Amino acid sequence: MKKVTLILVMLVTLPAFTLMAQDAATAGNSSNASTSLALGPKAAWDQTVVDLGDVEYKVPKSAEFTLTNTGNEPLLITYAKASCGCTNLKYAEEPILPGKSTKLSVTYNGTGNGKFRKSITVQTNDADKKTLLQITGNVVKK
Repeated sequence: MKKVTLILVMLVTLPAFTLMAQDAATAGNSSNASTSLALGPKAAWDQTVVDLGDVEYKVPKSAEFTLTNTGNEPLLITYAKASCGCTNLKYAEEPILPGKSTKLSVTYNGTGNGKFRKSITVQTNDADKKTLLQITGNVVKK
């Protein structure tokens, strides 16, 4: 009689333990709005190429790139450099808090004639983010 009772108790309680274990396992993997930020700092650019169109000879023209921190720790721009001296950069050196954005402004002073493509290398403290931004266009002499 004790064996039958023990077997019945096990048959009744085993499915309950299985359901609780599945709920606990899926609770840690659920993604909702409050856990949508990635771990660590994460850099996300709105665009990586801006076409400035026609640029008058030696008349500065600017473009902006927006950098958003989609991570859960502050993001830092640790390095930013343009490919030539005809391109100037401006950006905030303060940490970008999780969910916030900053702008990187690029000003090109066209000194050549014809089509151009200039590169800006940006490194952040996001381990896998070294980004190459580009501005393109056409210098015209009037």
